[in-house]
Amino acid sequence: MALTFRTRAKQPYLTGREHEVRQTTDQGETAARRSTLEQVALTAGRLIFGGYFLYSGIHHFTDREMLIGYAKSKGVRMPEVAVLGSGALLVLGGLSLLTGKQKVGASLVTTFLTGATPMMHDFWNVKDQGQRMNEMINFTKNLALIGGAAFAAASDRRRATA
Repeated sequence: MALTFRTRAKQPYLTGREHEVRQTTDQGETAARRSTLEQVALTAGRLIFGGYFLYSGIHHFTDREMLIGYAKSKGVRMPEVAVLGSGALLVLGGLSLLTGKQKVGASLVTTFLTGATPMMHDFWNVKDQGQRMNEMINFTKNLALIGGAAFAAASDRRRATA
């Protein structure tokens, strides 16, 4: 990996000259290996992250009745629509992440997470300590997933595809 910085000097005796500073690795193949390793990590991360949301979205459809009951217990208005709509966001977001459309996928899953997290995992309203801990874990996990979506959105498309 070589980094090149070019500047044009403003002093009269240096005008028109370009100066280069290069960072080199000890071995050229180390840079190539690192690039391949980064590529594998980005691809694996995209598959795991996108696959997680795709699976969760499919779960909204296959276990619809159970999730509708859970949404009702949390006071969600129109729980049938909420479960199907959130499932669609998750499926489309997961597929977008899997296919390398990180910004679209990240936007869709972030939309789901920012709406669902405070409503479904309101640990501050739970009296039972065990259930409170579970809700807090899910709440903070979802915050971390929002952070992961931000990373995915910022990912360079050219480097993130295989």
